[in-house]
Amino acid sequence: MGMLDGKAVMITGAASGIGRATALKAHVEGASLLLADVGDENGEALRDEIAGDGGKAAYVNCDVTDEGSVEAAVARTVTEYGRIDGAFNCAGILAAIGNVGENPLEDWKRVLEVDLVGVFLCTKHELLAMAAQGSGSILNMASAAGLIGWPGASAYVAAKHGVVGLSKSAALEYAEQGIRVNSICPSYVLTPMVEKDLFEDALGNDEELIAAARANHPIGRFAQPEEIAEAATWLLSDRASFVTGTAMSVDGGYTAP
Repeated sequence: MGMLDGKAVMITGAASGIGRATALKAHVEGASLLLADVGDENGEALRDEIAGDGGKAAYVNCDVTDEGSVEAAVARTVTEYGRIDGAFNCAGILAAIGNVGENPLEDWKRVLEVDLVGVFLCTKHELLAMAAQGSGSILNMASAAGLIGWPGASAYVAAKHGVVGLSKSAALEYAEQGIRVNSICPSYVLTPMVEKDLFEDALGNDEELIAAARANHPIGRFAQPEEIAEAATWLLSDRASFVTGTAMSVDGGYTAP
């Protein structure tokens, strides 16, 4: 039996990166999936890939900054599968690199709108649906940046610290209703977003800068999305039944010093 046999799981940001890797892992572990993203082509392709492998998956376009869109995605999960047992709120963006004094207000707001407000809206409506059934597990995408400071990324750091705090508060509020809420805190993961927005755009594919970032990981390398997916799937499953309110580091030792 898989860890998620019989479970209905919603994943935002499912079309690429960690969200996609987690969807594929959750499928292997027996979950029925609601895939949510704004990248329709990749999202629909993933749906078809899972269905072609004998799994159950539906796709919806979901803008996590729009409450109506989020509410509709949660409702679609319940309509499709009769319940929502797990949710991984993975959708997010990276911030432009720059010191606090250099940050345009609109850039700051955009990062918080997607990475924090979006997670809040998803958590809110997932909690309401799960409270009605008396059980559930929510996992929110935080970051190593939610545990420490990263110079040049203040908006992203602020958003991810907020996700950690939001998750802890929700865990305390809903524990008696049978709902677990956790966050997961990766460091550098080799996703298309990191490779383009960070390595290419922000660091200019400078090998010395990328090597310096790699050297900050005692394990000696960056993570693969599948490694984060392993931890995420476990946290969503009943095998993590006594885990709530935690911010799990999956960072190759990045935050250990």
